[in-house]
Amino acid sequence: MCLGIPGQIVSITENQLAVVDFNGVRREVSLMLCPELAVGDYCLVHVGFAMQRLEPEEAQETMELLDEFLEASGESS
Repeated sequence: MCLGIPGQIVSITENQLAVVDFNGVRREVSLMLCPELAVGDYCLVHVGFAMQRLEPEEAQETMELLDEFLEASGESS
């Protein structure tokens, strides 16, 4: 099973790398598989690679579900 996490692209650097915000946590992510993504886009990220573009509503819904899961398991973001 794979787990993709939604995030929003904050900036794009050289070499197809982007800084992506995951609810306040920022990480560098490769855009090698989705070079068409732009600043402001939401994307699904798995093991450091952007896998696909997400609509903002879909990204928000997924983030809310992840937050609910973390709260129910005793973790919090």
